[in-house]
Amino acid sequence: MSINVPRGTEDLLPEATKKWQAIEDKLNHLAQVYNYKEIRTPIFERTELFQRGVGDTTDIVQKEMYSFDDRGGRSLTLRPEGTASVARAYVQHKMHGLPEQPTKLYYIGPMFRYERPQQGRTRQFTQFGIEAIGSANPAIDAEVMAFAMDCYQALGLKSLKLVINSLGDQESREAHRNALINHFKPFKDELCSDCQQRLEKNPLRLLDCKVDKDHEAMLNAPSILEYLNEESSTYFEEVKKHLDTMGINYVVDETLVRGLDYYTHTAFEIMSEADGFGSITTLSGGGRYSGLVKELGGPDISGIGFALSIERLIMALDAEGVKLERDESVDCYVINIGSESKYEASNIVNQLRRSGIKVDQDYLDKKVKGQFKSADRLEATYAIIIGEEEIQNGVANVKNLKSGDQKTIEIKNIPSEIKTGF
Repeated sequence: MSINVPRGTEDLLPEATKKWQAIEDKLNHLAQVYNYKEIRTPIFERTELFQRGVGDTTDIVQKEMYSFDDRGGRSLTLRPEGTASVARAYVQHKMHGLPEQPTKLYYIGPMFRYERPQQGRTRQFTQFGIEAIGSANPAIDAEVMAFAMDCYQALGLKSLKLVINSLGDQESREAHRNALINHFKPFKDELCSDCQQRLEKNPLRLLDCKVDKDHEAMLNAPSILEYLNEESSTYFEEVKKHLDTMGINYVVDETLVRGLDYYTHTAFEIMSEADGFGSITTLSGGGRYSGLVKELGGPDISGIGFALSIERLIMALDAEGVKLERDESVDCYVINIGSESKYEASNIVNQLRRSGIKVDQDYLDKKVKGQFKSADRLEATYAIIIGEEEIQNGVANVKNLKSGDQKTIEIKNIPSEIKTGF
């Protein structure tokens, strides 16, 4: 009986990883352009990190985490998101003491959530994300949103919508929280069991409920924008002014809330408006967090970031018919003729690779015709033909498979001749 991958996971075969590598190349390049440095954190962390950092009233912590006890009885969790881990590393390594602030970091790697698998939503998924920690300047909010939009636009997507909102500071959130409790209390028995629990603990999470989203109480719930104090309102206006000046289009949606407890002030999502993308149109999201670093034992400083799913990005590319090209051809294919030539063929392959030239050879003892077919399938530019007579003379016949030109080259000179081209 064969063993298949676990439900909610998938194998990415070479034909698929070509697309992934092209995406990763572009994202890594953008991170350099924006001056963000890569950070790599463990795939599992202490469970307490996500309980404190993400919030124990969130669906992620309550329902979706892969947690287990190790042999020492310590509770560990496969990371469900990246921000808490980055913030933990920031605090642990005292990165707030670095002379250049904010500290601008990016990551890419697998995340894990136990949820019902569906198109664009798997139990193991890959996130690319950034965090800018150490500044409460509205300009960095605009930079992060510009970075997020660039991730999609640089890959060729056009049907995009940036949606923004403000969740306000702690004072504004508390005023809005009380208004939400008073608004939803008369409807408590009509809400789903999750929302009934959230009502007292974190009523803002009701606005993100998928079950009760069409309930009348949801449709006319108090807007956070009505409860922003002067400082929060001014901050939001500054963010919008930066976006306006940068020429970045956006839509304000006062119902937008993020699913994690650490968000304050700016929150945003990027949607796909492409035909055929599906019912779940959100591609990525992010926002500002003002209490997370302090909660994890660091100084009372603010950060902002976003994360995108590579899987959903690929869905959007497919929906818009965007093709990503990545050169998978080889420069050379070494063809050996005769039983003794295979040893010299391995030597030539090795020398070419040491010179940074992409090359392959036959490992199935194919006839000459079959080896040429392999060279064609690999779209090789050159075929290097080596036989016993060539070995005796210290040369090889090199054929340009694109032009048909052929010349005899000393074996020791093959790498330099290939780099020069003919």
